[in-house]
Amino acid sequence: MIGLVLAAGAGRRLRPYTDTLPKALVPVSAQDAPEAVSVLDLTLGNFAEIGLTEVAVIVGYRKEAVYARQAEFEEKYGLKLTLIDNDKAEEWNNAYSLWCGRDALKDGVILANGDTVHPVSVEKTLLAARGVGKKIILALDTVKSLADEEMKVVVDPDGGMTRITKLMDPAEATGEYIGVTLIEGDAAEALADALRTTFERDPQLYYEDGYQELVDRGFRIDVAPIGDVDWVEIDNHEDLARGREIACRY
Repeated sequence: MIGLVLAAGAGRRLRPYTDTLPKALVPVSAQDAPEAVSVLDLTLGNFAEIGLTEVAVIVGYRKEAVYARQAEFEEKYGLKLTLIDNDKAEEWNNAYSLWCGRDALKDGVILANGDTVHPVSVEKTLLAARGVGKKIILALDTVKSLADEEMKVVVDPDGGMTRITKLMDPAEATGEYIGVTLIEGDAAEALADALRTTFERDPQLYYEDGYQELVDRGFRIDVAPIGDVDWVEIDNHEDLARGREIACRY
């Protein structure tokens, strides 16, 4: 199993940081910290802590900034990085971005969004949930109060995930998908096909819409509740401030 990070996004709501950096490299360390630490740093550190040795990173917007630090990241975290170019990162949404990593999926991956600050306990929870025929497992926050922007999930205790979308009454949701997934290698072909169908239908769709496509085809997707854990998806400057509060604890 390897790590896989979606780090192709522009993060325009985080300007001026993202004038020169992809969102995954925006510093989440305290502003007076001696060394800048990004979401990508935190994620690579998590992957190293659980024993992964290889990570694929999907890059696009300002990808040269990731290429410039590849050797540094490899040495710092003891990981072999493979960078995968998304040629439509500034045009299409992330269903296509994840599809660009379809070959990496064959190894089995822990997928992490490049804008999610979270502790290594999330990866450990996913690994502990493996087995008994589970092929895709979503990290799910069942504690947080939900609003309109969150990626909401409905779960049937007997049948796994039934629905995933932002476009749902929060009262109907079981919890929020936090942007971290364990994907077994034998799910790779089915997921890649569902992602292709999704972005060909509408290139602005999310990879979570690809998960929904899979479920609609009869594929079971499971969830693993992460417990009462501090995490944040960084979309704007308010999120970034929250990310800095959280990141210093991990």
